[in-house]
Amino acid sequence: MKALINGVPFTFTEKLTVLEAVRKLGFFVPTLCAYPTLESTPGSCGLCIVKIKYPDGREVLSTSCKTGLEDGMEISTDSPEVRQAQRKQLALLFADHDMNCMGCDRHGKCELLDLAEKLDLKKSIAPGSYKVAKEEDYSDRAIWLDPNKCIRCERCVEVCGKVQGLYVLTMKGSGRERAAALREGKPWALSDNCVRCGQCTVVCPTGALQARDQVDVANDYLTDPGIYTVFQFAPAVRATLGEEFGFSAGVNVERKIVEALKKAGADCVLDTNFSADVVIMEEGTELLNRLNDKNAILPMFTSCCPAWINFVELHKPELIPHISTTRSPQAVMGSLIKSWLPEKTGIPKEKIRSISIMPCTAKKDEAARQALAKDAVPDVDLVLTVREFAKLLKGKGIDLRKLEGQDFDTPFMSKGSGAAVIFGKTAGVAEAAARTVYYVLTGKNVNSIQFKTSEHLHVEQELTIDLGEGKSPLRIGVVHGLANADYIADEVLSGKSPFDFIEVMSCPGGCINGGGTPREAGDYHPFNLERTKVLTIIDEEHSLRQSHNNPMVKELYKEYLGEPNSHLAHELLHTEYQDRKSGKKLRAEDIWKEITLC
Repeated sequence: MKALINGVPFTFTEKLTVLEAVRKLGFFVPTLCAYPTLESTPGSCGLCIVKIKYPDGREVLSTSCKTGLEDGMEISTDSPEVRQAQRKQLALLFADHDMNCMGCDRHGKCELLDLAEKLDLKKSIAPGSYKVAKEEDYSDRAIWLDPNKCIRCERCVEVCGKVQGLYVLTMKGSGRERAAALREGKPWALSDNCVRCGQCTVVCPTGALQARDQVDVANDYLTDPGIYTVFQFAPAVRATLGEEFGFSAGVNVERKIVEALKKAGADCVLDTNFSADVVIMEEGTELLNRLNDKNAILPMFTSCCPAWINFVELHKPELIPHISTTRSPQAVMGSLIKSWLPEKTGIPKEKIRSISIMPCTAKKDEAARQALAKDAVPDVDLVLTVREFAKLLKGKGIDLRKLEGQDFDTPFMSKGSGAAVIFGKTAGVAEAAARTVYYVLTGKNVNSIQFKTSEHLHVEQELTIDLGEGKSPLRIGVVHGLANADYIADEVLSGKSPFDFIEVMSCPGGCINGGGTPREAGDYHPFNLERTKVLTIIDEEHSLRQSHNNPMVKELYKEYLGEPNSHLAHELLHTEYQDRKSGKKLRAEDIWKEITLC
């Protein structure tokens, strides 16, 4: 079969939409709802208008995402008539859109405004005049919803369902009242299903869904002379922040971050890589103890990802005994900042404000956990996402491109291993743990352990380590995306899992693609490979490849904790989880029954 697209012959055999065919040839058609990386084409925005001439001579303007490609079609994507129709449809979107752009999370990066420029829409039809006021939800400590900025693209519904398998979000209402909403019909802060992964904020083309903005709070801390500000930043931040300042994806800006924080007024800058190494010492020891105890519960799951922990507590509390009790690197560092740091520096802990820069919206939720506070005072006072941190720096006129960069200026908690750096990517935590566990069991250091692609449908990578004669091999699995984790959890609970140790990351690709990382218009995590590669290179070029060889970690245990899993280590670096399950988890077939069609 053949079609003609903008005069170019197109031969096809499979079933395609006109939009898919046009994109295969590289022609531009505007769209907001058709999201190829999630295979989503709800047809709700109506922007992908093209002109189609059928073999029988009929000529029509049609939305290309819902029109099947047929033999003999002649398709035009760019003509005065087509452009005018596209502009008219875009103007209708503006007519019931909240145009308060100043306070919008997508300010300067709004896909709706970008299309207005591309389509040369200079003036809309009464912008905002037909908007029906919908209640905003700023109740949650991680994610905010402003349905007045929703353009009904349904990307958030797709990512929550397809990637995370949660179906927390849906579309409610009809006509101008239709907008994204929680299925539960309650304030976000009271949601029994949302895990705060923030992937919905990554795909939202406008400012309808965003991470809770706390830049002003950070600025208050930085300008208060009575406060000693201590910052930490996660492994993934050095691989992603540069994109917010015009660097190519995959550039390591670690040293620039240190200088930028100092220019912003930070009193102390620490590296979450250090606490990631501490996590390996604690979690690795915990795993070894379980492997050596015939009555211990296996497999053991990692506990670094707060959205994963939320998922277990809310949806699979039966799995809690399988979860490592070791805190996440953020929480470990926060605890040490409020305990060991005052001892080392003499600075009263009451003066210290612990601020972390994370790639993750769920870290905001984690920091507020009662179990991660001492005397009701949180170990981590404030969490900024990568996007928030970029906003803070830009607000102070600090441009990473103009900085030379500088080293950490603290003699403790500022040095991490290559094993810690790879915490930011899928399989990184598992490999870091494997390097140390292998050393303890064999007495040999290894710089790298190669995982292989798993044949298991819901496991991304896996590894079997031969521990020698007379010892059972150590089997490790790596999972990302909660839709996959859900299946693996059921497999474990039914006693059918082949693994001893399982890493779970809620976000595809790991923390480098967290809910607080830089976004790319119209695409879902297109820089996964570049971000992964930079962390791999940092690890490979690092002089220190194993967590157990980190001299600062050794100093911590020698001076303060004693040994991994000691009584003090358990008090400061471990935690407990709660059964918070309250309602049934719906699947796709249930959700379809609730969706109100336009």
